[in-house]
This record gives sequence, C-alpha cells and structure tokens, in this order.
Amino acid sequence: MQRIMTSAALVFAGALLLAGCTAGGGGSTTAAADDPCQAVGSEVRDISNGAQNVLAAGGDPSEMQESLDGYSERVTALDEEYGADTGTSEALGVLGEQIDAASEFASTLPADPDAEVDAEAVAEQQGAISEAATEVTNSCDAG
Repeated sequence: MQRIMTSAALVFAGALLLAGCTAGGGGSTTAAADDPCQAVGSEVRDISNGAQNVLAAGGDPSEMQESLDGYSERVTALDEEYGADTGTSEALGVLGEQIDAASEFASTLPADPDAEVDAEAVAEQQGAISEAATEVTNSCDAG
C-alpha cells in the first residue's frame, strides 16, 4: 500500500515540477531586477515548488521539517527585500504561515519509511502552499 501512495506522490511531484518549469522559469535576470514583481514571482514559485516537493518526497520527518523551515526563512527574507507593498507583505506572511504549518504537519509523520502516510493530508498541505503562493503573485501584480 505504501508503494502505491509513494508512486502517486512521485507522479504528483513530477507534475508540479513540470508546471513550475512551464510557468516561465527562463526569464532574464535583468528583467527580474527591473521588475520587482517578476523577482518575487520567480522566487515564490521556487519556494512553493520546493516546499511541495519536500512534502511529496516524504522521508525522515526531521529532515522534512528542516527543509521546510529553510523555505520559511526564504519567505521572510523575500518579505524583507520586497515587502514594502502592504498587500504583498501580507500575502508573503500567509505563505510563510502555510509553510510553517506544513513543517508542523511533517513533525506528525511516522519515522518508519514503510508506514502508511495520509496522502490526502499531504495534498491538502501542498494545496494550501500553492494557493498562498498564487496570492503572493496576485497581490504583487495588483500593487
């Protein structure tokens, strides 16, 4: 049963990676420097995909937490650099909270790699992160 759930998670992670690549990861760094929203969008996409992939890959819960905490720190740094717009700053705060919630969720996962993991709960965490990331991008574009 664990293998089926792991396979489904890997297929989902692959789809996320493909979606991230086709969403426009090949832009010019000069354009990103000229357009803060492009820089924020690119970084948020990277953070969101990375955090979702950590959840999809599973593994040692403490290592998952460590990775997710790193993504949360990146959100904080992004807010410090680009959060002058109140709407964008609030949206980045929500993204950080979602990643923190995913980190807390990871702490509840079994350490045994053969233990069954609730794939629906993992997908809910991934969906919340994705939704929060979309809101950051939307808030920046609207600001």
